[in-house]
Amino acid sequence: MTQPIDLYYWPTPNGQKISIMLEETELPYQAIPVNIGAGDQFKPEFLAINPNNKIPAIVDPNGPDGEPITLFESGAILLYLAEKTGQFLGKNARERYLVTQWLMFQMGGIGPMLGQAHHFRLYAPEKIAYGIERYTNETTRLYRVLDKRLAEVEYVAGDYSIADMAIFPWIVPYKSQGQDLAAYPHLKRWFDTISQRAAVQRGLALLKQEQRANPIDDKTREILFGNRQLQQQ
Repeated sequence: MTQPIDLYYWPTPNGQKISIMLEETELPYQAIPVNIGAGDQFKPEFLAINPNNKIPAIVDPNGPDGEPITLFESGAILLYLAEKTGQFLGKNARERYLVTQWLMFQMGGIGPMLGQAHHFRLYAPEKIAYGIERYTNETTRLYRVLDKRLAEVEYVAGDYSIADMAIFPWIVPYKSQGQDLAAYPHLKRWFDTISQRAAVQRGLALLKQEQRANPIDDKTREILFGNRQLQQQ
């Protein structure tokens, strides 16, 4: 019997990329909560899996050589799972490079820039106009890139792929980023289509109740954004 993949997880966009992929591929897995608001990411047992103290991470008992493999970084995990299952990475080298290109677009642009928009708009202890404007404007630019691309293709790399799974969770909180999907009709069409996928809905729902039970307060902000990150692990 195949042993399940351990998914070290909290319901953030980066975590949801992996829960969606696992649901889409129907690989057996078990979610291990890492409550980042409570500081679970700094526990020695988690740092042994990801020394960068970020979710997600996986441990697959059935690695490519038959031995367990541990991986962190959501993009690397998506590539691993796509290669493991032969799904959502394209049917040939040209398609794989196209998927990888848009996955890197998410990793290098969508995630960092939209994350900064969230921070300055919602979480920063001071409302810094420059930061809010800078990252909201960059988010708008990236939305326009996606909208233009999706005017040409159904999904960002042509067929539905890990690139879509990587980008989609970051678009879910579009209102918090100062965006209106009605301004991006092609992106909205794509967003609505993916929202209807049953595996996506299951992936987004994973541990949502636990997250709601842990609202962000001053102590949580200190854990997430304060000096706790700078302490020697």
